[in-house]
Amino acid sequence: MSGLKRFFVPSIGAECELVGEEFEHAKNVLRLGVGAEVVLLDNSGKEYTAIVSTVEKKRMLLNVVREEVGAREAATDTLLLFGYLKNADKNEFIVQKAVELGVKKIGVFSSEFSSAYMNENKLERLNKVSREAAKQCLRSVAPEVVYYGTLQEALRSADGYANKLFACEFATESHADLSTLQGATAMVVGSEGGFSRAEEELANALGFASVTLGKRILRAETAAIALTSVVMFALGELR
Repeated sequence: MSGLKRFFVPSIGAECELVGEEFEHAKNVLRLGVGAEVVLLDNSGKEYTAIVSTVEKKRMLLNVVREEVGAREAATDTLLLFGYLKNADKNEFIVQKAVELGVKKIGVFSSEFSSAYMNENKLERLNKVSREAAKQCLRSVAPEVVYYGTLQEALRSADGYANKLFACEFATESHADLSTLQGATAMVVGSEGGFSRAEEELANALGFASVTLGKRILRAETAAIALTSVVMFALGELR
């Protein structure tokens, strides 16, 4: 199963079709033809083994022969919120690694010291990175990347999470024990400029515990992956 090529499709039936970029990749890059066996994904958490039945000019038809629940999704709900960065490659790096580590939801936001701007094309690119990362690491769900225009909107998206962690470079100590985490966890890291004191106060007022990632100042992308790795290990996902 792990060797089969994987494709995301909008919906699954007894017969499915690949169109657009997924079709172009299957036909022109992978050279898949009639009789090829693949795995189809619809973001439901299930995986569908299918056989290519027809290859046309702009689409590929497939017959589903087996259905099973994906076994590689994290058991605990996790949310990563990070400040949008000026360097597009760094944003993509964070999304890619968060997906590989098992994060279920990803949000990017603008904050007081942010100096980068989001648009529809950039957001779609991040979602494409999420889908490609999910296929590469054999997940059956690609987390949707959502954009929030303000930090407050991003923070409120974490309502209901048992643990809410706010990584802050000027925090002198952590107000949450990362080694004993249990339950749904939301994580927040800033952009290149970090957070202001007022933003930390806002996060604290909304139930977030300020945490430190050590005595060294980390780059934004390093902080995002470091915090995610620590949290996923504490929740048992890396053991």
